[in-house]
This record gives sequence, C-alpha cells and structure tokens, in this order.
Amino acid sequence: MTDARDGSYDEFIDALESGDGYYYECSNGHGTLPPRRVCPHCGDHELETVALPATGEVVTYTTVAVPTPQFEDDAPYVTAIATFGPVRLTGIIPDTSGENVAIGQDVTATAEPTDTTDERTITFRR
Repeated sequence: MTDARDGSYDEFIDALESGDGYYYECSNGHGTLPPRRVCPHCGDHELETVALPATGEVVTYTTVAVPTPQFEDDAPYVTAIATFGPVRLTGIIPDTSGENVAIGQDVTATAEPTDTTDERTITFRR
C-alpha cells in the first residue's frame, strides 16, 4: 500500500505528463483525485495510489468560443469531462472546434501547456 496522502496537484500533473497518471482509492473502493488526505465520499483516511486507466471515455463536452480574456488565445477549444475508472477528469481537447468530439469517445489523459498562459493543464488526446 502506498501512502497517497502526501501527493500534490503538481505531482499529479507531472505524473500525467510522464504517462504515469494515478488516482487515490480508499479502503471502501471510492476513487478520488489528488490532493486529498481523506476520501471525500466516506471520510476514510486509508488512501492507496492506483494507476489511472490508460484510456477514459468522454461523458460530456462543450466548445468554448468566447472565453475570458485570460484564455482568449486558446479559443475555440473543447472542455470535456471523461471517466477513467472510478474517477472523472476535466480537461481540454485541443485542435478541434468540437465537430470531431463525441460522447462515448475514448481519450487518453496527459498534461500540456496552454497557448495563452503556457501553464500545464489536463489535456485529452483522441
């Protein structure tokens, strides 16, 4: 069992970027994303690091055509939510205006810099 409670969001993004994504699972089988010290579903303090499945499935998405000024150089872009086992990730699907994205589509998760801020964000690739 790995002590998952010391992980940070930056460590999570680093892991996604290197292809070693993970989530936390409590002893009751609930999945959650870092950073966490307890399970938000049941309050369990026993968290284990579990490998994120290699692919996830898009459950919803939207195309952002008119973003806040902070992200104007990135538009249009697609924001999606995808399930990866027991957890859901929210990320960006780059290089599309939404016409090639579908609910149920398989995606992989990584971390890539945005055009506007150059900060890494969760990115889905088809």
